[in-house]
Amino acid sequence: MTGMVIGYARTSTVEQEAGFEAQIRDLKAAGATKLYREQVSSQGKRPELEAALDYLRDGDVLVVTKLDRLAR
Repeated sequence: MTGMVIGYARTSTVEQEAGFEAQIRDLKAAGATKLYREQVSSQGKRPELEAALDYLRDGDVLVVTKLDRLAR
């Protein structure tokens, strides 16, 4: 059984809409069938990232467009 491709998109502010939409487009192009998205600073709480990590099961793949979307 193959796992799901889970996408996570994040921008630091809501003003970064173009970058946010580009991430979502790229995640879908990479095969993400479930997307978690939020517009918060990487230094604050990130409930959508926590939800994505909780959702992952053996065989699933978490995809981000750039590593800094996860951590700095």
